[in-house]
Parts: sequence; C-alpha cells; structure tokens
Amino acid sequence: MTTLGPLTGQTVHLCIDMQNLFDEGSPWCTPWMRRVLPVVRRIAERHAEQTIFTRFMPPLRPEELPGTWQHYYERWPDMTLDRLAPGMVELLEPLRALVPPAAVIDKSFYSPFHETDLIDRLRQRKVDTLVVTGAETDVCVASAVLDAVDYGFRIVLVRDGFCSSSDETHDGLLELYGRRFSSQIEVAEAEDVLASWAG
Repeated sequence: MTTLGPLTGQTVHLCIDMQNLFDEGSPWCTPWMRRVLPVVRRIAERHAEQTIFTRFMPPLRPEELPGTWQHYYERWPDMTLDRLAPGMVELLEPLRALVPPAAVIDKSFYSPFHETDLIDRLRQRKVDTLVVTGAETDVCVASAVLDAVDYGFRIVLVRDGFCSSSDETHDGLLELYGRRFSSQIEVAEAEDVLASWAG
C-alpha cells in the first residue's frame, strides 16, 4: 500500500518521454531507460485506458523557440526535427503498441503542462492522482511533478519506473521529495503501486 491509501478510478498514469529520442544510440541517451522500460510497460498495460504518454518534440529549427532554448539547440544542432532521423520522436516500441487506448501528448518544453491541453484532459476526467514514470528524473519528470504539485494533484512516483543520466541528481531528487514534499509526493515501488491500484 502507498502511504495515503489506495489508488482509485480518478488516477492517471503519466509517463514522461519514453521515446527513441532518449534511447541507446541517441546523443540524448538515458542509460537506464531500458532498465525501467519493463516496469513502465507493466503499469501502462495494466492501466492502458488511464495512461497518458508524453513525447518531447524538438523544434524544426532553433529559432522557432524563445530565448535560451535557441542556445540549447545550437548546442545540439543535430537534435532538431529537420535533422533527426524519422521515428526518433516516437515512443519506444512496446509502449507505442498501447496507443490507443493510451493517449499521447506532444510537448515542446520540459513540463507537459506548458502549452498543452493536459490539464484540461485531467480535469475533464476528474483526475485527482498522477502515477508518474519516465525520463529524466531531474529534467522533464521533475518539471512535470512540480507543476502537478501546483495544480494540487496527489503524486505517486514509481521509484523503479523512472530514470536519469545522472545517478547523483536522481538520488538527490528522491531525497528532496521525501524531505520537502512528503505531503504531496509519495515514492513507491511498482509492485506497491499495482497492488494499490485496482481495476
């Protein structure tokens, strides 16, 4: 059981950026992604209709985005859509097969709440809890989680279902959530999440 009790039908699995873009062979490779994929897949398969996948979508060219984003893509010139190989922005294959009934939201920034219809979708479904998995712990996942805190969602992070390129910052964020956000963020193993989430 998770700390605050069972997960209900008002729960959504929000899976962040499990894409080819961050898989092996990419300049943005997240080394643990393949390790956590079976965990993410298991949750998504069990609750496909309550799963929303996000995809990080680079711009066609750096000048399409504001301010320091342009500098960011000048640092990674081969990671814009006009240079990426076809399929790089797609979900990893085992997850792509779950859409539909799972849904996909594309985003241009770290947080899936920024300039998307995610909050509207969640409100329409009367969602009060987000089970979060994905990549990376200290970038897009962190941004999503903190935005979700501001919206008042109960957040359950699946400890063995998210990953980073940095062990140090991954571990540091887990410690931060436990010390400073324990009233709003729970961290639980996938087995406990699945046991707490009926249906």
